Amino acid sequence: MTIAPLVREVRRHLPTVIVVDDGSTDGTAAQAAAAGAQVQAHPRNLGKGAAVKTGLSAATARGFVWALTMDGDGQHQPEDIQAFLQCAEQTGAALVIGTRMHDAHAIPWLRRLVNFWMSRLLSWRAGRVLPDSQCGFRLLFLEAWNVLRFETDHFEIESEMLLAFLAAGHTIEFVPIRVVGKGHCSRIHPVVDMLRWFRWWWRLSRAGVQRPVRGAGHAAERRMLEV
Repeated sequence: MTIAPLVREVRRHLPTVIVVDDGSTDGTAAQAAAAGAQVQAHPRNLGKGAAVKTGLSAATARGFVWALTMDGDGQHQPEDIQAFLQCAEQTGAALVIGTRMHDAHAIPWLRRLVNFWMSRLLSWRAGRVLPDSQCGFRLLFLEAWNVLRFETDHFEIESEMLLAFLAAGHTIEFVPIRVVGKGHCSRIHPVVDMLRWFRWWWRLSRAGVQRPVRGAGHAAERRMLEV
């Protein structure tokens, strides 16, 4: 699924879509705009973390209270959006994350292995089970996001976000999502991005960051945002 069909499909579920074009050269921005998205463009590739920050800043500037993040390569299915909204409404979670672990064997083996080890390390630090720490399909309460500091600009943003929300006392929930594995090539570089992640983890460990308090929670405001 290219960006235009994805935008059109998401707009069947949510009225507003913001696409961050992270320095692409394949006409992504024009295709997204033609499909009805509001486009934020980086002049060059800055990384997934930078794109997430740009998108959430744009959502905040437009006055939204919630933001839903999705990858633009077709790995996330718009049909699952309603599950995120329902989970936030029912639990008051400030961060809702998709989990693919109910069908983990559909994920390519190397990505599954990397996700497993990263999730185990993050679960240890968090003091609770985080079944799918690397999934980018997420619903965020923007007031919680905007008061936190994030240093990473690449795929580590997913892990940094998890620990930051927990350390701030916010409730995090996971919802099962459909697994799209075969036929979709992840943009995660298995070596480069893993090394970046472990450098981030090493800096975190050296800094002696306090582990989040298990069971701490923060009830999120219940006005839904669409991104």
